[in-house]
Amino acid sequence: MTQGSQDPATPPPRDVDALAAARCDALTGAPEAPRTPDAWLFARLVAAREVRGELPLLGLTRAQIDSLGARHFVCAVTSEAPHTHVMADASHAAFATTMQAFLVALAAPQADPDDVRCLAAIIAHACLRPDHLWRDLGLRGRDDVTRMLERFFPEVVARNVEGLRWKKLLARELALASGATPGPAPGCPGCEDFGFCFPAGH
Repeated sequence: MTQGSQDPATPPPRDVDALAAARCDALTGAPEAPRTPDAWLFARLVAAREVRGELPLLGLTRAQIDSLGARHFVCAVTSEAPHTHVMADASHAAFATTMQAFLVALAAPQADPDDVRCLAAIIAHACLRPDHLWRDLGLRGRDDVTRMLERFFPEVVARNVEGLRWKKLLARELALASGATPGPAPGCPGCEDFGFCFPAGH
């Protein structure tokens, strides 16, 4: 395959986005069935990975996915996912586990605890990937991430007084909470804006 060419089995990004949107509608029963903001959010997060054949990247077990679907979806998530998500990189696994616990501890008191645990795992695993958080989550933009955090983890939003990119903010707050020196999330170095968020010499 020549440099810059795309695997013919992989749909172009716009096609993938359209597939994810259609799958999101199918999971929530839109437009016929009532679609709550939480149902749309979780359907979009799941659909974004499902249509790419990347369901394990959510960081959820099969039981968690099935339980999430029972709470929010009108049909089952049929793609296979591992019963236990295993990462080869021990440092990435430790980061994801610690980030998940950090987010759960900051959850809004009114949020469903099972939803909180699922979302914390999804966000933590998205921080391992090399793009802006909204893209790694399969959302439409930064505003979607902001609304998600306001709903489930409002303390995180309150701490972002400098308007940092969300992945950078999460990594910083996790480091500060654990007494470590703030630095990038594992996925940050592969992002196109890494130099903007972490200028050389700063």
